Amino acid sequence: MAETKEMMMRRLVYRASYTGMKETDLLLGQFAKAHLPSLSLEELHQFEALLDAGDPSIFAWVRGDEEVPAEFDNKVFNLIKDFKVER
Repeated sequence: MAETKEMMMRRLVYRASYTGMKETDLLLGQFAKAHLPSLSLEELHQFEALLDAGDPSIFAWVRGDEEVPAEFDNKVFNLIKDFKVER
C-alpha cells in the first residue's frame, strides 16, 4: 500500500517530535505541526532527509555553529531557521 501525503505528514510529525534531543524535539515537532500541511511532496521529502541527518547536526546548523551542507540548504531548512517556538 502506497503512503499517502497525509500518512507521510503524520509519520513525520511523530518523528520530528521524538528525535532524541529535547531542543530539537521542541523545535522540529512544533515546526512540523505548523508547517507540514502547507509543504509540497518534494518539500516533505526534504524535511525527511533533514531528519535523517541527525539531531546534533540539525541543532548546530540552526544555531549557526556549523555551515549547512548544500543538500540541506533549502526552503524547508530556512523555514525551520526562521520558525519561532511558542512557549
